[in-house]
Amino acid sequence: MTAAGPLSGVLVIDLTRVLAGPYCTMVLADLGARVIKVEMPGRGDDARAIGPFVGERSAYFMSLNRGKESIALDLKDADDRSIFERLLARADVLVENFRPGAMERLGYGWDELHARFPRLIAASTSGFGQTGPYAQRPAYDVVAHAMGGVMSITGEPGGRPTRVGTSIGDIAGGLFTAIGIQAALVERQRSGAGQRVDVSLLDAQVAILENAIARYAVTGEIPGPIGSRHPSIAPFDAFATRDGYIVIAAGNDALFARLCEAVGAPEWTEDERFRSNELRNQNADALKQLIESALAHRATSEWLEVLQRAELPCGPLNDIAQLIADPQVTHRNMIVSAEDETGDGLQMAGNPIKLSAHEDPTTRPAAPALDADRRRILAELEAAEIPPKPPRG
Repeated sequence: MTAAGPLSGVLVIDLTRVLAGPYCTMVLADLGARVIKVEMPGRGDDARAIGPFVGERSAYFMSLNRGKESIALDLKDADDRSIFERLLARADVLVENFRPGAMERLGYGWDELHARFPRLIAASTSGFGQTGPYAQRPAYDVVAHAMGGVMSITGEPGGRPTRVGTSIGDIAGGLFTAIGIQAALVERQRSGAGQRVDVSLLDAQVAILENAIARYAVTGEIPGPIGSRHPSIAPFDAFATRDGYIVIAAGNDALFARLCEAVGAPEWTEDERFRSNELRNQNADALKQLIESALAHRATSEWLEVLQRAELPCGPLNDIAQLIADPQVTHRNMIVSAEDETGDGLQMAGNPIKLSAHEDPTTRPAAPALDADRRRILAELEAAEIPPKPPRG
């Protein structure tokens, strides 16, 4: 069961699999919702077969489905459909990430659901959304990633197309779905009625393009990959030191002047190429060469001390092992553990949403085995449907 949170009392029926949908329902579970994962008998969520594995269990699956419950139902079987519909009658939210039309073929399209369960919020996450010329196309993260423009602005200039190192297509879609669900819950408090939430992975990629669309609209130039630097701010990049790299983000004139002093080059502020952010951005390559020449004489750890004393935004390029050990990350409880089948704690990312009225535990309930909660869920349904005995006398 999930820890108490602001969504305590909200029952979510989760038909999702792999990443986008399970990420959404993981966020809801971390915020206190009860999530019952409905899976295919015998097979379950496809993510159960994706490594790495702890024994015979997928660590990938466990990290995305912690704190949920599992019941296996075949939605083409009459008895299992009856159980599913009894769950829907009690639920606040249904989340699915099938291809559009699949729920309608099962008899659970939005029109049918809304007529039978008017308070139910039905959220759909799909590659291209429920409408439009691409709606019926299949899609995975990388497809949305490429079509949504993100891949075109990622990587080094002149390099091969590069995927962001995390599944930003699925994750952004899952996050926007979680936001939409919570907005629909608030609206239901006013109207008493549920509504459909329709999120497309492609739409979500368009939404996170930051200023790329604005730059194209203003200049007519198509943005392309520029490595790690910012397209509109300089210096704002990863810079080589004597033994590695350091990221520096001097986002205004005052910070730039402070950086120049810190690296022993105050004269840069008088250089006509660098007198404003616009000029620095136009001459970003030349500025980077100067900065790296200055940084080449010391190690990253030394420069971090110097720049942090100057109160400049900067940081090391952590690998995953360094990230997990970082004192700020551990202080913020961003690496939590959940029990695996051996009883050992499996490390996974924590919840970045910190709420003053709710605890943020260091451990999470484990992800469920397939159909692990069937008996208890059915017993709850039976108990809820038994009419109370009339009072005596």
